[in-house]
This record gives sequence, C-alpha cells and structure tokens, in this order.
Amino acid sequence: MNNRGYLSTEGRNPRSMGLDRMSVQEAFDLINAEDAGVAGAVAGARGEICAAIGLIVDALGADGRLIYVGAGTSGRLGVLDATECPATFLTDPEMVQGIIAGGAGALTGSVEGAEDRAEDGARAVGEREVGSNDVVFGIATGGTTPFVHAALAEARRRGAKTVFLACVPKEQVADEADVSIRVITGPEVVTGSTRMKAGTATKMVLNMVTTIAMVRLGKVYENLMVDVNTAANAKLVDRGTRIIQTVTGLERKAARELLDSAGGRVKTALVMHARGMDRAAAERMLFEVGGEVGRALAIERTSRS
Repeated sequence: MNNRGYLSTEGRNPRSMGLDRMSVQEAFDLINAEDAGVAGAVAGARGEICAAIGLIVDALGADGRLIYVGAGTSGRLGVLDATECPATFLTDPEMVQGIIAGGAGALTGSVEGAEDRAEDGARAVGEREVGSNDVVFGIATGGTTPFVHAALAEARRRGAKTVFLACVPKEQVADEADVSIRVITGPEVVTGSTRMKAGTATKMVLNMVTTIAMVRLGKVYENLMVDVNTAANAKLVDRGTRIIQTVTGLERKAARELLDSAGGRVKTALVMHARGMDRAAAERMLFEVGGEVGRALAIERTSRS
C-alpha cells in the first residue's frame, strides 16, 4: 500500500484542528472561509484551463468528443457535467461523455477498489473507440488514481488529446497529459475529504470548460441560451419564449407562435424573424454560418445601428 500522506490534499489543515469542538456557527464560518479561497485557486490555473478549452473546442468542432474520466466524487462530477450538456446546449449526448470507475453503480454508491483497477480505465477508453479527434479529460483531485492514469495512457496511445486535472502540484504527482491543470486547494477542513474544496474546484473548472467551449461553438448568443431544448419541459419552453421576446421585442404570444413555427428551435426562430425567412431558409443559413446566431443576424444588426 502506497503512503499518500505527502499529498497536499491529504495534509491536516491547521485552521480546522478544533473542528470537533466548534459550535455549528463556528464550523460554518470555518468551512465558508475555506471555500472562499477556491475561486482564487482556480484562477491560478487560468492558462492551463484556457489551453484545455482550446483543445476541446477544436475537437468538438471537428466532430470529436470530450470524455471525462474519474473515480468517486471526481467521476460523478464528470458524469454530471456531461449529462447536463444536452439539456443546456442541445448537444448530441455522444459529444460530451463521462466515465466513472465502477460504472453506473458508482454514481449512487461506493464501488470499493474500482479506482485502483488500472486495466478497467484502459478498457473503458477502448470500449468507446477513442480516436485522434477526441479529448480525454482525466480528473483525480489527489492525482494518483490508477484508473484515470491508465485511461489517459490508452487515450494517448490511440492518438487522442489528453487533459489532466488534479488539486496537488506536479512535484507531488506527475502526469503526461497534453494539458495538466493543477488547482491547488490545499488541505481540507476534514483531512483527506476531497469532496469539499477539491470537489468544489472541480465543479467550477468543468462548468467553465464546457460553458466556454459551447459559447465558442455558437451555442450561446450574447449571454442567452439560444440552443435550449424546448422539447424537454415547460420551463424551457418558457425560457425559449422569453429569449425570443428579449432579442426581437415581440409580445409573449407572438414570440411563442414564432417558436412553434420554428419547430421549437430558438435559433431558427430568431433568424426567421430577423431576416424575414421561412423555417427551411433560416435553418440553411444557420448551417452555413456554423450555427452562430450572431453571424446570421450580423446584416440585420448592422442595419439597425
């Protein structure tokens, strides 16, 4: 058994040594103060995070995939981010995927020893037929997870680009990824409980990665979720309608009618209104400009200014 006591995520936090004797209010203040430093730690990895986003945009723009790999909390957060992309950005579910050590059962319960089975990590990458158009993004907050490192090694062997995210410095745990993101969150309030600050940092990074990538791919107009899946539920129909109102100035009833005539596609509706086109023509125009509403509306926007 390897001694992982040298890892910064395994160290004892001197500020929480008296945690078991604190009042509820004192414990709250301590954890809140520790969490307040997470955004700064993420900012410290700005260059690497932006480099990873660049790889991902290139891959997704070339019909490749982003595949997260992790174990425990890291794996769950990867699967969560992947799962949210279709609902938020109307992506193909294959575009962003999540692999968790132990499989689906590990999402709701602990699968003991799964993270130590390196061969399973390599096999999972092989089963998805990872190739040169893909990016495999390994997440291991403590940096040592064999399942993740083996998955990245197999991805590299197959020609894929790789990203590694850890919350320990490279001097403690090395990696061979194309981009190595190190968000140094330091010792946890509860020693070794990386579901806390390290987990929060991971969620922040993954949110940023997919959000910016989707913006770059034309899934957002200004700051509006124009590739929203209005077929999913009433809330998203309402959001799509309000987006159309915001951009076009139409009353709610007219905006909803426009959305319906566009087959529930907000982007199509906006182009139909701005350019006086029918649905088929608007969809052709969007295809020609790579789905970017801003480009499709450029002439109309210029004429108004």
